[in-house]
Amino acid sequence: MTTSAHALSIQADFTAQPSAAANSAAIKLTVDALHKSYGDHQVLKGVSLQARKGDVISLIGASGSGKSTMLRCINFLEQPEAGAITLDGQTIELGQGRGPNPAQLQNLRTRLAMVFQHFNLWSHMTVLENITLAPRRVLGITRHEAEARARAYLDKVGLPARVADQYPAFLSGGQQQRVAIARALAMEPEIILFDEPTSALDPELVGEVLKVIQTLAEEGRTMLMVTHEMGFARQVSSQVLFLHQGRVEEQGSASILDQPQSERLQQFLSNRLK
Repeated sequence: MTTSAHALSIQADFTAQPSAAANSAAIKLTVDALHKSYGDHQVLKGVSLQARKGDVISLIGASGSGKSTMLRCINFLEQPEAGAITLDGQTIELGQGRGPNPAQLQNLRTRLAMVFQHFNLWSHMTVLENITLAPRRVLGITRHEAEARARAYLDKVGLPARVADQYPAFLSGGQQQRVAIARALAMEPEIILFDEPTSALDPELVGEVLKVIQTLAEEGRTMLMVTHEMGFARQVSSQVLFLHQGRVEEQGSASILDQPQSERLQQFLSNRLK
């Protein structure tokens, strides 16, 4: 079965339909005119977005368009050079030597969790140790509470209890990514950032990860997701941003994937079908 078929096979019973309640939900995150360069190469050229509680925002675009860099800047894994990031009304101004102070950075990273393309699990730690590390060190919860939380989230992502004592190398890619999602959930974040969570997986493993993300969307979790799974984005997204060469070329509801207005988005979607 192809990757697209896996995505389509889990979509029949769930289509994101932004309601009036969702539209009036509190704004959780605002990204305003974000800029980022590597040397002379401008990767982000003033990108902005706004996420309300319960939004699922898909960032799409060709490789090199700035999608992953945008996520990494929101979480300050990369330092933006200009713009502003506001989380629950608390604004971090950027540029001209401005940026988050240690307290702001700590606060932001306890409320945003990231799921990486290549899992980023510690190979020398068991699954349980991987999941409990950040809650214990960053949130300061007890080992007993962290382990109980870890086991609950492993069950939530569909992994058997025995996985807790295994090392990442003994798991499939799909299982490792589900561990990574459980690790993010264990921080009980307000927003989850997914950076191409299925692109490093074999096609037959994509579906199991998409099912987990679909469940989180159904629960009303706020998520930003870089993805190449257009069918899945169409089904779960309350908002889609199409990035091209560091700028937001087109944005709107998931309907823009069926009725794109810009020529570049039309061409991008056409190429995805080839």
